[in-house]
Amino acid sequence: MSEFIFSLNVTLPIFLVMVLGWFLRQIGLLTEDFVKVVNKFNFKVTLPFMLFRDLAQVDIRAEFDLTFVLFCAVASTICFWVIWGCTKLFLRDKSMRGAFVQASFRSSAAVMGLAFIENIYGSSTMGPMMIIGAVPLYNVFSVLVLTFEAQEDEETVRDTGKIKQACINILKNPIIISILLGVVVALLKIDFPTVVDKTVNSVAQMATPLALVGLGAGFEGKKALKKIGPTVWASLIKLVIQPMVFIPIAVFAFGFTGEKLIAILIMLAAPTTPSCYIMAQNMKNDGVLTASVVVMTTLMAAFTLTGWIFLLKVMGLI
Repeated sequence: MSEFIFSLNVTLPIFLVMVLGWFLRQIGLLTEDFVKVVNKFNFKVTLPFMLFRDLAQVDIRAEFDLTFVLFCAVASTICFWVIWGCTKLFLRDKSMRGAFVQASFRSSAAVMGLAFIENIYGSSTMGPMMIIGAVPLYNVFSVLVLTFEAQEDEETVRDTGKIKQACINILKNPIIISILLGVVVALLKIDFPTVVDKTVNSVAQMATPLALVGLGAGFEGKKALKKIGPTVWASLIKLVIQPMVFIPIAVFAFGFTGEKLIAILIMLAAPTTPSCYIMAQNMKNDGVLTASVVVMTTLMAAFTLTGWIFLLKVMGLI
């Protein structure tokens, strides 16, 4: 019961902030222009600041575990390519493919992940290691699929042109740039003046609430209901199928337990990150489907994550 209450305490406030954004849009306090501006602001400013802050504070040299980081990277890579391949085969509506793939494989590792790990263990050393292994790939792969599956206004661009565009999008993606800068600062152990640290922290703290309010304000319930099938499938992949495949491998093939296993569970089974919605909106992909998956996975994660944590506790692995 305590695990269920804990999961609710993590996921329910996030959901309620999204509901607040939706309510404020319904009464006319927030407008469509606000949603567009706040999504762009989050994508280019607050989310990059948050990721930079989280990574810059990690003692990478002291905590680095190559096997663990490689496992996170390889598992994320396999999930992405398998989901994209299956989506190409089974999802007929091409306009939803990019959003479906991104929402199915990309977890809220930075926003919700560290909160779960710290609540269970008191502090987090493996959480940042998981972020190093998975989050950069989340963003590279998201840019890749969103570029190739973008809804073109004009004639379809040739694949060679899309490859070039994907590379350009990756290189100029503010989230990827912030991750690289954060890792460099952490490795060099650069100590910024207090005024810089406080400024970065102030901007970073806006990321999650602004993203959730913008997502809620932009949520279109009637349109989302028309996409309930893909939403349910993406949510099942995110919360159930991925951990069902890779948790046994992590335990029996690599012997991961404790904090490492919880970090892997969060990577595989945490709700879809709100930044998926921001990237989908900014890269001409299906924002309605993405928002729908974020809402459903956030609601259901209180039950599914509790179930996974209970199972791992019963087995004596955490």
